[in-house]
Amino acid sequence: MPEPPLSGRERESRLLDAFVQMADTLVDHYDIVDVLHELVSHCVRLLDTAAAGLLMSDQRGSLQVLACSTEQTRVLELYQIQTSEGPCWDCVHSGTPVSVADLATASDRWPRFAPRAASEGFTAVYALPMRLRRETIGALNLFRRQRNPVSDRDLQTAQALADTATIGILHERAIRRSEVLTEQLQVALHNRVLIEQAKGVLAQAGTLGMDQAFEALRGYGRRRGTRLSDVAQQLVTGAISPDTVLTDRYRSDSRN
Repeated sequence: MPEPPLSGRERESRLLDAFVQMADTLVDHYDIVDVLHELVSHCVRLLDTAAAGLLMSDQRGSLQVLACSTEQTRVLELYQIQTSEGPCWDCVHSGTPVSVADLATASDRWPRFAPRAASEGFTAVYALPMRLRRETIGALNLFRRQRNPVSDRDLQTAQALADTATIGILHERAIRRSEVLTEQLQVALHNRVLIEQAKGVLAQAGTLGMDQAFEALRGYGRRRGTRLSDVAQQLVTGAISPDTVLTDRYRSDSRN
């Protein structure tokens, strides 16, 4: 069941917590994939959106999916890359926000993406650039099922969250120089592959949906203070078994 709507005070408090968490995470050594998953999770929890996804440049001119709130969203983000069309694609290449409050009117603009997104139940899409000055490193995509537009306040909040992540990533790039950063991003992309493999292992072992498998994987790591990518590698290489992660998930659920 969906969570009840937040009161104004609850929303303000959670937004403050989100910004503090994002800022704290980016101060020291951090896992890019986990930070970006936090970003899309905050957008879904705190803003009037059904799902969120994020594409980033791999420094060679290609876009990669690095974070999504659901498996359904990940597939749509991949479809944007495959077809070279969609809100995130346009946003990254223009460096400016993209807002389409009614996907039914976007068939001429995105003849393949618009009907595909509509078939998944989405009625509107918004893309916000992860940009600092002239450098655009990616885009945050918000998906919506209601027909009324997202408020300007929510879009400004999403942009501010994206800006916080962007500043942290680009600051790290400036410190480590471009060649080191390319390696860092390649590691993040490699970790993304590991995470997808680990999700598949858990989904098959526990007869879970991919979203449930990801939450089980992430929850296991957080309860132990272990990075998401490290847990994924342990699972894929057999250092921990799927049963260990699944049993931990069931115990956690029973306590909540």
